[in-house]
Amino acid sequence: MNKDTTLVVGASGSTGKHLVTQLLNKGEQVKVIVRSPEKLPDAWKNNSQISIIEASILDVSEQDRVNYVKDCHAVASCLGHSPTLKGIYGKPKKLVTDAVSLLCHAIQMNSPKAPVKFVLMNTAGNRNRDLDEPISFWQRLVIGLLRILLPPHQDNEKAADYLSVEVGQKDSSVEWVVVRPDSLIDNDKVTKYELYASPTRSAIFDPGKTSRINVGHFMASLITDDNIWKQWKGKMPVIYNEIA
Repeated sequence: MNKDTTLVVGASGSTGKHLVTQLLNKGEQVKVIVRSPEKLPDAWKNNSQISIIEASILDVSEQDRVNYVKDCHAVASCLGHSPTLKGIYGKPKKLVTDAVSLLCHAIQMNSPKAPVKFVLMNTAGNRNRDLDEPISFWQRLVIGLLRILLPPHQDNEKAADYLSVEVGQKDSSVEWVVVRPDSLIDNDKVTKYELYASPTRSAIFDPGKTSRINVGHFMASLITDDNIWKQWKGKMPVIYNEIA
């Protein structure tokens, strides 16, 4: 296993691009699996730190997935559903959940000598059931409706549940962190941000703001800084931009 190689899925997305850039800045070797390489920055295509794999993680063979993660010390997912009718209501409905479970299985099949870090980008609208986070009646009602009306929300919940329940806290091959940003915004620079074990405000009725570049910075820090990893391993930190 190469201690400096991270596999990223969802790298062509708005947050995934920031994560890859932050990893490169920290000296990581990065593998990206993307269906449309033409969406990637041109600078990546001639960068010796990046390996670009043109594929869909759900469609490749089990052996290919095993090979993709074999030399990686970390795997990160910034996958999400496109904000279109097809992306929200079309297939694959369980894009994030299926990718997480398939990648974790691939890691486990390799029986790595040390646990591989798995970092999943999720949402502050998803509760950490391990902490029994309080939620108001009205927010519970709205989230219940979201599960019915917006399949991507349920996909995010099930992906986090897979890590929390199926992988758990004692797996010998996979350790995990689920990163929960609130309302995502764009920013050109990393700014100060705050991390909490649970939301400090309602994601439905009083959402905070989180810049995508800050999410990428925090995910990269988890992957490259063992002290930060130890602090949040097996948890679902919520990240907000610091309010000036």
